Amino acid sequence: MFKKILIANRGEIAIRVMRACRELGISTVAVYSEADKNALFAKYADEAVFIGPSPSSQSYLKIENIINAARETGAEAVHPGYGFLSENTHFASACEENGIVFIGPPSHAIDAMGSKITARQTMLAAGVPIVPGIEEGITDPEDAAKVAENIGYPIILKPAAGGGGIGMKIVQSSDELQPALASSQSVARNAFGDDTIYIEKYLTEPRHIEFQILADKKGKTVYVSDRECSIQRRHQKLIEESPSPVMTEELREKMGSIAVKAAKAIGYVSAGTVEFMYSRGDFYFLEMNTRLQVEHPITEMVTGVDLAKEQIRIAAGYPLGYDQSDMRIRGWAIECRINAEDPLNDFSPSPGKIKRYRSPGGPGIRVDSGVYTGYVIPPYYDSLISKLVALGKDRNEAIARMERALYEYIIVGVKTNIVFHKAVLRNTRFRSGDINTHFIKEENIIESVKSIAAEDYKKGASLASALGADSRQIAAISAAVGSYLSQQKAGEKS
Repeated sequence: MFKKILIANRGEIAIRVMRACRELGISTVAVYSEADKNALFAKYADEAVFIGPSPSSQSYLKIENIINAARETGAEAVHPGYGFLSENTHFASACEENGIVFIGPPSHAIDAMGSKITARQTMLAAGVPIVPGIEEGITDPEDAAKVAENIGYPIILKPAAGGGGIGMKIVQSSDELQPALASSQSVARNAFGDDTIYIEKYLTEPRHIEFQILADKKGKTVYVSDRECSIQRRHQKLIEESPSPVMTEELREKMGSIAVKAAKAIGYVSAGTVEFMYSRGDFYFLEMNTRLQVEHPITEMVTGVDLAKEQIRIAAGYPLGYDQSDMRIRGWAIECRINAEDPLNDFSPSPGKIKRYRSPGGPGIRVDSGVYTGYVIPPYYDSLISKLVALGKDRNEAIARMERALYEYIIVGVKTNIVFHKAVLRNTRFRSGDINTHFIKEENIIESVKSIAAEDYKKGASLASALGADSRQIAAISAAVGSYLSQQKAGEKS
């Protein structure tokens, strides 16, 4: 087993990996930017290395600095977390070239899944079902028009080199194609340096379902659990749950087997996620994330498998201690991503100082976070404050526990999307499990947020007082009430 691991990431995921290391008796090294010098993850680690004066994400993207930090501290392995360099082939190769173990898949597997076009071609050759579309990229508008007519509208345009929903455009008719293509290419060019687009058939009432897999260096691959990730805004996941409400044992075995087949097709090793689109009984390969997912805690909660530890064990050469028959789902877990953003202002980021912070607890509740009272959320990174997870014996109990946890959660100083999560969980259609990737828009959730916000912020002052908030903090909550009510009235007038 490794004696020391460097975590090439920040925030809650860095702490999550460090916790796994601590339980395994492994020393940890953090790397941090100027903006993160007072961050919890930098203090939690056994050692911390400053990797650049830049307060932006660029500090975490400088491969040479991270490799140097690993060599100087004697770290035998590097865990990339998610985001930043986690799916960067050059980084994985640099680790390999410097005799440092990359805790993730081999660079060739990252490369195979890094391009959506290459991934589609690989999966098609392996017999994995894919969404009707093309296997080659397109840059020419005339070619795009021919392909779109052949597939049939509606279609979706996706940057070949992209991810996270960046640059995706849904096109309903031929009249919309050219402006949508130009927009998608512009975004792709600026974000990824590549304006190649590929085209897929756009599915009706699509659900986003993914399968967690684990693969060791001995050739064993298993699927751990399924996750429903359909509650999204602009293709960004906000609420996930495991298992999926639509799942049956027969469907799970069928989709899980395909996920394993996809992983084996590229010689995959480590933890990974195979994502599918599900529509009216059919499912299709979407993409493979060659890293730990943000939503991995819900899988851990319902299966008892520590995915971070398994990643480390696999990277160290240990075989999987599980067979497929060992993978059992017990109960139901839901995760809400708590972000520093304003749901009543188009989810705009809300960086700033956290003046009061009290996380929820009690039966079945898990909070993965990297913040504390007095911490300043910088404007340079993702706005994630924490991942709030609730486990219940069934879906109804998981929802009830999540609602209770959201009620207990107190964050003063920055705006958060807690009220958004309350609105979703109270929605009748969500409670029935009848969801798809258009749920937020179809159910007009933001209108529900407005009324719930006014109600909840009034209650917030009394709860904050009971938990020890001083008069200034209560005043801040009262001011927030006025702000939300003003926005609600403004919205009604417009």
